[in-house]
Amino acid sequence: MIKTGLAAVTFGVVLAMSGTAAQAATPAQAAEAAASRLDAATARLRKADSARDRVKALTETVRAYEDGLGAMRDGLRRVAQRETQLTTQLRAREDEVADLLGVLQTIETSEPPILMLHPSGPLGAARSAMVLAEITPGLQARVDGLKHDLEEVQTLRFLQQNAAKTLEKGLLGVQEARSQLSAAIADRTDLPRRFVQDPVRTAILLSSTETLTGFADGLSEIGGGEPIDVREDINDRRGDLDLPLQGLLLRGYGERDAAGIARPGLLVAARPRAMVSTPTAATIRYRGPLLDLGNVIILEPQAGTLFVFSGLAEVYGEPGQVIPEGTPVGLMGGAAVQADAILSLSGEGAGTDRTETLYIEVRMDNSPVDPETWFQTGRGG
Repeated sequence: MIKTGLAAVTFGVVLAMSGTAAQAATPAQAAEAAASRLDAATARLRKADSARDRVKALTETVRAYEDGLGAMRDGLRRVAQRETQLTTQLRAREDEVADLLGVLQTIETSEPPILMLHPSGPLGAARSAMVLAEITPGLQARVDGLKHDLEEVQTLRFLQQNAAKTLEKGLLGVQEARSQLSAAIADRTDLPRRFVQDPVRTAILLSSTETLTGFADGLSEIGGGEPIDVREDINDRRGDLDLPLQGLLLRGYGERDAAGIARPGLLVAARPRAMVSTPTAATIRYRGPLLDLGNVIILEPQAGTLFVFSGLAEVYGEPGQVIPEGTPVGLMGGAAVQADAILSLSGEGAGTDRTETLYIEVRMDNSPVDPETWFQTGRGG
């Protein structure tokens, strides 16, 4: 009976090397869930063409892809870390595994009559059987533990091998969704306008200003237009607004950079081609290149308050348009990431692929204020 049970367990250890785990570990579940989210984003993209509001539908699609790809990156990172941990543990237990297999092999090759013989006679044989009965559950537990670890390693490696295809599909999908979104925004004609931009006065302001402060102050002199009741007051939302894109805070208000320069805004690290959206309904006051800040978009959510986002590669909309909350206003720069690049970074810490930076400044009554009094950054304060 003992021999048969141990033989089955031994076979199970070998079988685990070629089988799939019955119950996936948490990192594996995370990666599989991320793959499902990417599939859902692909389904959204197919439906966007027939959507009544294509801009809204495509915006949600891009967000779904960005969420899914972010989850896939995190899932693969956890998978790689778990696989490394298990492999290290198994290598450290090589001697223990060898001893365990040696014991199993000895029991397997012993003939039943020999197992029943004992120099002390039947009493000694009975005592030996009792000892063996106590040892066997321990051996069983060790074998079960080894089998589980081997199964998990095999499952994690299988997920990593199949991730490239899923990532490639997701990356192509988000690229197509972004292209369609850019076109849909360019074709949009249903937005209200507060004013029509005066290109001459704007050009004069651009040529005469040397600082963001000077330019922002000068905006109040051009294109004010008639007020539109976008929202009566958004001060009650201060501290609760989401950041305009998915990112990690690099530097806070007034914190000095490596060159010792302190700026009155936030610097947020983002992934290449990340979508930037307005956190509230707002009027576009300016969009385009400005000084050394790259492409800039300046939004006015209410009278006397400006949100300044700089460092974008593309900017959407036209000055004077009143855009709803959540409307995309641009994309970050950087080259489109390839699947193999994500896989090569999967074992590294989070944030290594956030190569682009967005600068965020909030101005109230022509003076900069700490953006963290408006936006949730995840670090409190």
